[in-house]
This record gives sequence, structure tokens and C-alpha cells, in this order.
Amino acid sequence: MLKEIRIAGFGGQGVILSAHILGRAAALHEGGFATMTQNYGPEARGGAASAALVISDQPVLFPYVSSPDILVCMSQEAFTRFSPEMKDGGVLIVEEDLVRLDNLPKHIQVYGIPATRFAEELGKKMVLNVVMVGFFCAITKSLSHDACVAAVTDSVPERFRKLNLDAFERGYRYGLDLLVKGPMKEENGDAIALEAEL
Repeated sequence: MLKEIRIAGFGGQGVILSAHILGRAAALHEGGFATMTQNYGPEARGGAASAALVISDQPVLFPYVSSPDILVCMSQEAFTRFSPEMKDGGVLIVEEDLVRLDNLPKHIQVYGIPATRFAEELGKKMVLNVVMVGFFCAITKSLSHDACVAAVTDSVPERFRKLNLDAFERGYRYGLDLLVKGPMKEENGDAIALEAEL
């Protein structure tokens, strides 16, 4: 099954690496197919950054994402820019401390995680992207846990491997807990966040 995924935020959050890990999990560890395109501003750190990923069990004939099935937003700017493009019934994943759910698209499922906070608790803010990858894996079930763990292991320097694997598991466990409670819901026009147990 083909899935269009966009991950967006700002430079320094590891947006591109997140997409790389997920693409690697799909193509190398699950025997599927993946394409990735990326876009980032000249400012590098602090500028807008996004990556578009298409994963499928068949060869990908068109590598660009126009209407994502899954959108991961790690900044308010990313949410404002890309959420209107989502498919009906899509899944929106947000860094809940950085994204306000204004003008939430209808007919989508929304899940939030304080990924930056979790990364800081693990001792390195820079692993928020891998926390988000773990959360993505649990929430969407697009890729298996084992394939994502293998892709994280392959994609980070050995000296940071344990830290990144801990970050992945933190996001993954939070996602599993959140699935029990369900997505954020829109009630009377207001977004209601359902939080998982920490």
C-alpha cells in the first residue's frame, strides 16, 4: 500500500534524518520501496525544513508528495503551511508543545507528543526527531517496530546509538499508550488533547 508522508519543522530538529530513517526502514528492513525529497531554507538552523517520503510495497513511480496521508509537524509554521494539503482521513502528528491546532482540517486524526521535552529528559534535545520517529511508528503502524529500530541503529553514529534507541522507545511507548485513549478530537470547533500516561 502506498503512503505519502511529509515531515516538516525547522532546521536543527532533524527533519531530514527522520525521513531518512523511515525510508530506510521501509526499503532496507521491510523489503519495500521508498523515495525521499527534501527542502530547507538557506538559513539552515532555524529556517524552514521539510522532507517528503513515499513508501510502498510496489515500485514508486512518482516521488513527490502533494497530499500527504500522514503529516508530521514539528513547528507552527509547518502546521500552517502543510496541514491544508492533507488527505481526508489522514493522520496528523504534532510536537504538542510547539504547535497550536488553529484551523484544524476536518476529517483527520490528530496525535500530539511533547517530543522536545522527552528529548531533554533523555539529556539531548537533538534526539527529538527520533522520539518523533518512535511515536510515528506506534501511531501509524506504517512500519514495524523492528524495522525502525534497525534503521535507527544504521543511521546514527555508534557513540549516540543507545541515546537514539532510548529516544525511539520513549516515543514508541508514548504512542502505544496514546492509542488506548484515541486521537485528539475536534468538539464544537475546539481541539481537545488526550494525553498518554508518562
